[in-house]
Amino acid sequence: MECFSLVSGKPGQKWGSHGAADWDWPEACGHIHSHLHITGGPDAPAPALDFSLPTGPCAMAVLGNLLQVDLDNMSYSLYKLQNRYGDVFSLQMAWKPMVVINRMKAMKKVLLTCGEDTADRPPVPIFEHLGFKPRSQGQPINPNPMLKKATCNVIASLIFARRFEYEDPYLIRMLKVLEDSLTGLSGLIPEVINTFPILLHIPRLADKFLQSQKTFIAIVDNLLTENRTTWDPSQSPRNLTDAFLAEIEKAKRNPESSFNDENLRMVVIDLFTAGILTTSTTLSWALLLMILHPDVQRRVQQEIDEVIGQVRHPEMADQAHMPYTNAVIHEVQRFGDIVPLHLPRITSHDIEVQDFLIPKGTILLPNMSSVHMDDTVWEKPLRFHPEHFLDAQGHFVKHEAFITFSAGRRSCLGEPLARMELFLFFTCLLQRFSFSVPAGQPQPSDHRVFSIMVAPSPYQLCAVIREQGH
Repeated sequence: MECFSLVSGKPGQKWGSHGAADWDWPEACGHIHSHLHITGGPDAPAPALDFSLPTGPCAMAVLGNLLQVDLDNMSYSLYKLQNRYGDVFSLQMAWKPMVVINRMKAMKKVLLTCGEDTADRPPVPIFEHLGFKPRSQGQPINPNPMLKKATCNVIASLIFARRFEYEDPYLIRMLKVLEDSLTGLSGLIPEVINTFPILLHIPRLADKFLQSQKTFIAIVDNLLTENRTTWDPSQSPRNLTDAFLAEIEKAKRNPESSFNDENLRMVVIDLFTAGILTTSTTLSWALLLMILHPDVQRRVQQEIDEVIGQVRHPEMADQAHMPYTNAVIHEVQRFGDIVPLHLPRITSHDIEVQDFLIPKGTILLPNMSSVHMDDTVWEKPLRFHPEHFLDAQGHFVKHEAFITFSAGRRSCLGEPLARMELFLFFTCLLQRFSFSVPAGQPQPSDHRVFSIMVAPSPYQLCAVIREQGH
């Protein structure tokens, strides 16, 4: 295998949506901590020699390719490797091989055709250690804090049947701890710890490194305790937690049941972490793209006025009659590409992908950016173009290469809720407000920023209440 450096290049080089020369291909990856889930050690069994694993960059001793991949720009690193080694290539992470899957053909084979054999997840030592198994009308504002609070209240209503006031210190602290806990699980240090889990036994290292994560778990435990103390099993469930507690009671004599306190905690944490930040980040992209493309915003508002009007609230039944709005929401998700690398899989049986025989126990990394930005599939992959999801007659068309929520057995279970949130939030906002770039400020950039997931560069906008009949 050839040696190939992924971190070399011009510092700060940008790639932009208006051409390959200025676009940040995508400058970020979602939760890097879970993209390189590597465990094992020198004694871990190696794949049989007759397996034809794909080629890839040559590995360093002990660490493999870990230090050769730019963990702050993972998707671009994989993009460069894909151009060099093809749509299916290997990385060596310490003692374990990982196969990166790119483009639609290989992705369908792995996630759908071989879905039963690639549905398992590799272990994550860090997670195991944690125990898992209008006052401003017209003024420039940063929309992100309000979007996070709004989506948090949706999840809190579902789980606990409660809503927080936007200025509630408890809500503000919970969101801050949640962001800190996820940010702390991305980057080089978590990857080194996942690669060498023995480091978790160093005194006080885990407590210091995982403080935010443990604080968020404590917040969730407090909310669960509050709900449990007011739960009346003789009454109908008030929320998801009540329903889960009822199932725990039924399953007390069945040690094999998945209804237990540990899994309840895990479900709540998953809903908070995935349900809040993914939706709020996508909505942040949506508002940015509306102020950058006012013609698109006007067409969406025209469709809202024709189908819903400006009096009643939007309903999910309206979506079927709003093809352009539906296309815009899908294109926001494709263009924003907020989780370019989906959670890794691990093969439970030997599989064959594009003439490569991949052995059981190999970690697979689905590179979704390679599908969502594929110039052989999309007419204008590097530009925001809602017509990607419309036919010649203006009807909405679901594109095969749109796999934001993954595919197969491990597709996102929260997809129906996420789709409802995106449609209702987006249409409500554009029904009531018009959004624009603040006067005197330069047009914001659509460059991507690596944080917990791929977010737009910080920006401000003006929100003005729409007049009736306009």
